[in-house]
Amino acid sequence: MNRNPIIPFVLIMVFGVVAMFLVSFKGLGDMEELAKEQEGGGAETEETAAATPEEIYQKSCIGCHGDQYQGGVGPALTGVGDRLSQDDIANIVVNGKGSMPPGLVPQDKAAEMAEWLAGLK
Repeated sequence: MNRNPIIPFVLIMVFGVVAMFLVSFKGLGDMEELAKEQEGGGAETEETAAATPEEIYQKSCIGCHGDQYQGGVGPALTGVGDRLSQDDIANIVVNGKGSMPPGLVPQDKAAEMAEWLAGLK
């Protein structure tokens, strides 16, 4: 019972300091990898650049507007061309409106997406 009670605390402290340095070096490696992804634009941008409006809808819009364009969280998209102009639709798909977040459709695909949405019946 005459053991030194400081030894376990010193061991825990040393282990904590070593773990902190290991995690820091791991974070530095991840930081460089994230910087390279942001610089290159990432693979998602390339996928979206080659995507058709229907593919963009399947990826970004179906969760709120439904698989049959019937609406849900977001409004129904059938007949949206009768209610809004193509310019208005393009503005909404790029900048968002209400609870719809901006940036779901890239600016260069907005006109094509608006034309496709306006044609939904």
